[in-house]
Amino acid sequence: MGVRRANRVDANQRLLVELWRKMGATVLILSEVGHGCPDVLVGCNGLNALCEIKDGSKAPSKQKLTMSEIEFHEGWRGHVCVIKDEDEAKKLIYRMRDKNGADFVLRSEY
Repeated sequence: MGVRRANRVDANQRLLVELWRKMGATVLILSEVGHGCPDVLVGCNGLNALCEIKDGSKAPSKQKLTMSEIEFHEGWRGHVCVIKDEDEAKKLIYRMRDKNGADFVLRSEY
């Protein structure tokens, strides 16, 4: 059995988690799950979203999803998205609050 490396956490993850919590959302850190699982589960207004966090300040080539992340996103039957900065993080919560999630859907771009 090989030694498992620690999963890398994007530099902005702590900031975004704090922002979501200040906005009244609950956040469960999933970074250590691996296998393409998104970094966090965000809950607000009775809705949940799995969010992969990427550092929007890095070059676009450094923000790409890994193959395991793409496979997870394509196979997941619930809501999953990519969040790159504070504006996207706020937009997620606003959409979750709006009309009980009627305008909630944010699709990931690979």
